[in-house]
Amino acid sequence: MNPPTPPTPQRILVADDEHLMATGLTTSLAALGHAVIGPVSDGESAIDSARREPPDLAILDIRMPGIGGLEAAKILWEEMGIPTIIISAFSDPTYIEQAQETGVFGYLLKPVSSENLRVTLSIAWARAANQMDNAARISQLERTLAGRRAVEQAKWKLIEERGITEPEAHSMLQKAARNGRRSLAEVAGEVLTGEAAV
Repeated sequence: MNPPTPPTPQRILVADDEHLMATGLTTSLAALGHAVIGPVSDGESAIDSARREPPDLAILDIRMPGIGGLEAAKILWEEMGIPTIIISAFSDPTYIEQAQETGVFGYLLKPVSSENLRVTLSIAWARAANQMDNAARISQLERTLAGRRAVEQAKWKLIEERGITEPEAHSMLQKAARNGRRSLAEVAGEVLTGEAAV
């Protein structure tokens, strides 16, 4: 089981190529009680920093040299599960649409006030935690379903090989699982691969 998600992100990575903006964000985040990683000045440095010292959340400027904020946000989320808030001087619908398509969890317009930062952090963190919980549930359901499929396939393999009934095949799998202190799905998988004789 995963540890409970804290109510707010504790460690936040900041990336902005404007020194004054990065310093202001760092100061605001520290005043709100967050530990700040960085600031760094481009998307590539943000990704490298996140790999070395994983943050709970990242705040990235949309336009930086090299890898921009949106591309970095996509990499951070898809490869490392790190949610991102984008900051931008642009309210152009195209940028907002790109942010939505990238899976960004918040979008702040510059200049960023401490209050807007606090509120956006809270909402983005809640949305990210909810999405991570949903992904974990889906993964668990997929594993459960795969286990059930394996049990059904193993039962039919035993029925065909031994000429027994379905309840007898199921009972054999259960007995092997109990005796080996393994799950029914594990035993079924071994029966299907020929690794275990029941």
